[in-house]
Amino acid sequence: MTTVNGGISFWYAKSGLPVPREPLPGDTTADVCIVGGGYTGLWTAYYLKKTVPFLRIVVLEQRFCGYGASGRNGGWLYNGIAGRDRYAALHGRDSAIALQRAMNDTVDEVIRAAAEEGIDADIHKGGVLEVAHSPAQLARLRAFHEAEVAFGEKDRLLLGAAESARRVRVAGTAGGTWTPHGARVHPAKLVQGLARAVEALGVVIHESTPVTEIRPKHALTPYGSVRAPYVLRCTEGFTAALKGHKRSWLPMNSSMIVTEPLPAEVWDTIGWEGRETLGDMAHAYMYAQRTADDRIALGGRGVPYRFGSRTDNDGRTRPETVEALREILVRFFPAAGRAGIDHAWSGVLGVPRDWCATVELDRSTGLGWAGGYVGSGVATANLAARTLRDLVQLDSGQGHGTELTGLPWVHHRVRRWEPEPLRWIGVHGLYAAYRAADRREQSGRSAATDGLARAADRIAGRH
Repeated sequence: MTTVNGGISFWYAKSGLPVPREPLPGDTTADVCIVGGGYTGLWTAYYLKKTVPFLRIVVLEQRFCGYGASGRNGGWLYNGIAGRDRYAALHGRDSAIALQRAMNDTVDEVIRAAAEEGIDADIHKGGVLEVAHSPAQLARLRAFHEAEVAFGEKDRLLLGAAESARRVRVAGTAGGTWTPHGARVHPAKLVQGLARAVEALGVVIHESTPVTEIRPKHALTPYGSVRAPYVLRCTEGFTAALKGHKRSWLPMNSSMIVTEPLPAEVWDTIGWEGRETLGDMAHAYMYAQRTADDRIALGGRGVPYRFGSRTDNDGRTRPETVEALREILVRFFPAAGRAGIDHAWSGVLGVPRDWCATVELDRSTGLGWAGGYVGSGVATANLAARTLRDLVQLDSGQGHGTELTGLPWVHHRVRRWEPEPLRWIGVHGLYAAYRAADRREQSGRSAATDGLARAADRIAGRH
């Protein structure tokens, strides 16, 4: 069979790409201008408009809502948050625990809001299962489990090999950890449904409208500018395209494949009746889900970064990346070895230099932003949006400080990435080290994390 390569993502294969809404017709004004029509921007518009219905909110999107990571991701709605350990070091453990609890609650908030708005996004709350394949991975998994429990996740389970296999029979599994704070979603259905819900509330969305520059109280486009007291940047992996932001967040590439629908006898072998989202403890980790129509969608890092922070147009993926992901699929699930790969695609996610997600509103300029989710954005974008709502309310005098505005990722400052070619050399070198470490750990018997990976973590600033 022929694999469709690119075309944004498989998530649009059935519905087709949406017809873009009208672009900005010229200069206009608003109370709040939101740049970016993905999860962060749309959830921010949603919560602001629900809280203050009279607000005039304009969303500007360069292509169509869900063109970026919101329409290409692996469908992991889960409680992971980038930078928690660093926040604990900077602000104290209790502050980081509060952030983690907020993330736990966010999974249910997305499910609640989607149901309230009648958004059918194939949501199934089966939790998250992460597995280990080698002694080193198993040691990391146990340490990870203990850390999550210490940050307040008392309902998390540590599983042996047999217990893990009763959930999903991943070949070679040595053990696993499971949390209930996770759900599978269809990414494009969620973002498209959210766009319709936001529009129904009275928010104006202009698509096919690239923003070239953000200034205090202005968002500039080729068709005119939007003037607003608050301009909120919600551009995640596409932030580097904005003037002055080339080195703010690195656009990291992630790639995915999806199989054809698998027959019942294959699922009898694999299990996966709980439809947990699935990950592993490799350094160059994978992520997967069992889709509503019984496919396996599986992703990981392909070519991690393009020189000069460039991003792709339609998600086309290199053949060697497709083959590498297929090798993971077959290694994990030998019963799916003959399955055809229906679709392959790629997208970008935002990575700050210290790997910490952030939310900000500069009270002196009215400029705000949220992002840098490092691949954990499906749920994190919702928490960030509610936090931006509260910050705008606080600044405008229509609200007070809340539990969300006191979370440690608010007003967190991150240094910029190195200039080229150091950026390209560094990222590609790091991922070469991670892949080499994974190979050495897979073939070895040591429970210690490979030295290459430890060195890469220190250089990357992940620890």
